[in-house]
Amino acid sequence: MTKDLIIAFQGEKGAYSEIASESYFGKSIKTLPCYSFEEVFLKVRNGFADNGVIPIENTLHGSVFENYDLLLKYRVSVIAELNLQINHCLISPQRYSLSELKKIYSHPQAIGQCSDFLKRLKNSEVVPSYDTAGSALLSLKNQHEATAAITSIRAAKIYKMKILKRNIQNNKINYTRFLVISRKKSSEEPQHPKSTISFDLKSIPGALHKALGVFANAEIDLSMIESRPIPHKPFQYTFYIDISGSLNDKKINAAIKKLSELTVRIKKIGTYERGKTYKS
Repeated sequence: MTKDLIIAFQGEKGAYSEIASESYFGKSIKTLPCYSFEEVFLKVRNGFADNGVIPIENTLHGSVFENYDLLLKYRVSVIAELNLQINHCLISPQRYSLSELKKIYSHPQAIGQCSDFLKRLKNSEVVPSYDTAGSALLSLKNQHEATAAITSIRAAKIYKMKILKRNIQNNKINYTRFLVISRKKSSEEPQHPKSTISFDLKSIPGALHKALGVFANAEIDLSMIESRPIPHKPFQYTFYIDISGSLNDKKINAAIKKLSELTVRIKKIGTYERGKTYKS
């Protein structure tokens, strides 16, 4: 009998990360809710989950910085990516008018993605929560007052809550990119490969310009660059880049070897298939 895959995600049942997990792996998986992103990494590293699914960036609210830091901290590989269209709903245990709402719970990313809508609710306190689906549980727990949550349609169905308003994000074109992490590198070479690496530069003039020039001179396309501060090294940064191609490609390997002359550390985070887009 085939063992069901166990996929760790941050949040409660109905979270967008769970929707992303089932979109990529299918409905037959077992999902493992985790309180924090770091717990997802630990579940994967320690073998309690086969894979983890983590959000890394959103088209409206930007990067999920904590997960960039965790990709550097833990020995895991990125083996896949996917994009999920995000449609936020305002849900509540009871049918309230918007002017009646006293508190609205949600994850800071969702709050940022719905900031225009929230500005119009003058009587409501916006309360950050650890998760979108978890915010639905907070609203249920505090239903002695008029509360609501910003979360998914699936969460509304799971927790039998009323949908007060649909599609409340700032822009209908709202997507979150998710990464799939694993203890091991993928054994299959992708047909349309994409790779992610991180590096810390030496303290030399023009280091970043020279580092990016390594790839430009080799005619290697970079689709993303992100930076994160290095702890205990004020105003020094770890850079993350997405490369169009495989880390097994000779030209890319040669470029990374050239890059090493400018860096004190390089981490190869993974090569994976360019992600498909799913609806939530």
